[in-house]
Amino acid sequence: MRTVGLIVEYNPFHNGHHYHLQQSLKITGSDAVVAVMSGHFLQRGEPALLNKWTRTEMALRGGCDVVIELPVAYSTQAAEWFGYGAVALLEATGVVDALCFGSEAGEIGPLRRVAGLLAHEPAAFSALMADCLRTGASYPAAYSEAVRLYMETAGDAEAAAFPLAQPNNTLGLHYLLALERLGSAIEPFSLKREKAGYSQTTITDAQIASATAIRKLTLEAASPEGAAPYVPHSTLELLLRDHAIGRGRNSWEQYTSQLFHKLVGESAATLGSYHEMTEGLEHRLKKTLPSLDTLAFEPLLDKLKTKRYTRTKLQRALLSVLLGHSKELLSPERLRDGIQYIRILGYSPRGQELLKRMRKTAKLPILNSAARSQQADPYLELDVQATSVYALGWQGASPRDLYRDYYEKPITI
Repeated sequence: MRTVGLIVEYNPFHNGHHYHLQQSLKITGSDAVVAVMSGHFLQRGEPALLNKWTRTEMALRGGCDVVIELPVAYSTQAAEWFGYGAVALLEATGVVDALCFGSEAGEIGPLRRVAGLLAHEPAAFSALMADCLRTGASYPAAYSEAVRLYMETAGDAEAAAFPLAQPNNTLGLHYLLALERLGSAIEPFSLKREKAGYSQTTITDAQIASATAIRKLTLEAASPEGAAPYVPHSTLELLLRDHAIGRGRNSWEQYTSQLFHKLVGESAATLGSYHEMTEGLEHRLKKTLPSLDTLAFEPLLDKLKTKRYTRTKLQRALLSVLLGHSKELLSPERLRDGIQYIRILGYSPRGQELLKRMRKTAKLPILNSAARSQQADPYLELDVQATSVYALGWQGASPRDLYRDYYEKPITI
């Protein structure tokens, strides 16, 4: 059974995702799909619209066969560690033959050449990166420019001109870098992203809209019904189901009280110990808080944002404060050691057959719940804590909601 791996958030699963899944099977010649999916908090430093078990059910009903959780230690990271964690999990299953990712360019050749040269970060590239950062550019902008300059020096004009600043192209490069660094035999493929950009908020097609636009539509309307043209029927059913019980509209605003409690109550020194809190951001935060007109998330972001501090960078930093993620726990040295378990969130009948194979081929223990872990793992503990924080954003959350990681069995269809 040839198997393709997908790295996803499905926030929520929509028609574009369904197209990508079907095309991934086709172009890789695969029979089954293993998806590594972010849990309750996502790569751009924000809570998921719906909890990870609902999104797992969306994924399975949309065509995935096995859904594996990307731990929050990696799911909330910038592209390098997000990509490394996800690819490492696919590699650890021992059953994934191919990886297919969406990109704005749809070309993989230039990205593979860049990855081949930069996998072990030569000193000349590190020097270029430092020079670009000294201009005051954000990290993503500096990285894109450093790659351009390095590939020019290497005599690869096509790779130098590649539009790396576009978010899916950047993620694609980091997936390829991870494959190189892990020495993986997984074969990479890329599909061109069509009709809706990664963070496009407007809808310009009758059936395809970005997840960002669908979330906006869902959060601003009284009901998720308006998303119907842009999502499979199974997704709409689940959106309506969770909406009916007050669990389908998660956004940063539900966590404002928790966040401000920590921002106000902790010293600048303590805030400075959190992951992503760099370049004196903790002092900027402390100076900004008294100047706010209202204790709301968006006004805080607006006041903090600069050329160096992008929205995504700030969201990740504030999320680290909310979740209590320290620099020490998420240091590059510890992240490089990798994930020590494979957490199964759900599977289909075909996925059950894949899991039988995985139990023989996997390089890591396979967990069906946090309760099945045979030893304490700091990153698994972070996942349990993330579920508790996420559930506290709901009205009427129960203790079982807070500790659902211990009780919930994998979703099956």
